[in-house]
Amino acid sequence: MSDQTTNLDSCSVKSTEQIPLTNVNTTLNTVTVTPTIKVPVVLAEPTIEINVEADITLCPPATEIKRVKKNVFLNQVKLVPTGFERIAANSDYFRVTSAKLFVAGHIRKNLEYASNACNGALQDKIADIPFTGTTALTFPTTNNGPFPVIGISESAESNFLNDQTQMDARLDKAFFQNLVKYNEQPYGELVAANFFELDFSPKMADPEGTFSTVREKIVLDLTVKVLQVQQLQIPTASVVTPVLTGLTPPVSP
Repeated sequence: MSDQTTNLDSCSVKSTEQIPLTNVNTTLNTVTVTPTIKVPVVLAEPTIEINVEADITLCPPATEIKRVKKNVFLNQVKLVPTGFERIAANSDYFRVTSAKLFVAGHIRKNLEYASNACNGALQDKIADIPFTGTTALTFPTTNNGPFPVIGISESAESNFLNDQTQMDARLDKAFFQNLVKYNEQPYGELVAANFFELDFSPKMADPEGTFSTVREKIVLDLTVKVLQVQQLQIPTASVVTPVLTGLTPPVSP
């Protein structure tokens, strides 16, 4: 009993009782405004079917596959516009009506399997299976939905006559004008990955035999978001400020 008491004493730590604190709701003032905000806008959320086949070499050879775990890593989600409409008659900005979406990445597969040892440890094999491809998108994807916005850069040039003869051009004199629009680059976000796969040995093994190659046929339903940072005007919003007692409000003019 004394040993147990000594052990408890050596494990004890110092604690401090916390004093309860009170809180009250803060009163708020609101002012109605029509703000313009700059936020990421979801342009599309497609689910892309990707079909991949690969052979994975196992060393040491396997007798049985125990577990398979998979994840997706994206290296690229790029939007290439192919169709345009001018936003307004007096505007140099265009809405994108169609585009190609380039997607590239790899499937990281972690495969656990048993070797032919009677009491052997489980073996582990990690394989990165690359994929790449394109898919077509049209905008807007929903009724009255958003669309990518792109501004076109422009350039102009003026040339001059020879001011002495008025009969030929001056090649040493010119006026240039360049209008460069810097656009927000559409980008992608990974949402979900749904795997359907068949794993098998190209050469069927006996029940107690081994195999050193696994052939995979994978159907991947990949869901991504395509976004672009845009300026949006909210019809009605309220600016909210707290009313803090103890602060003297400014005197109205």
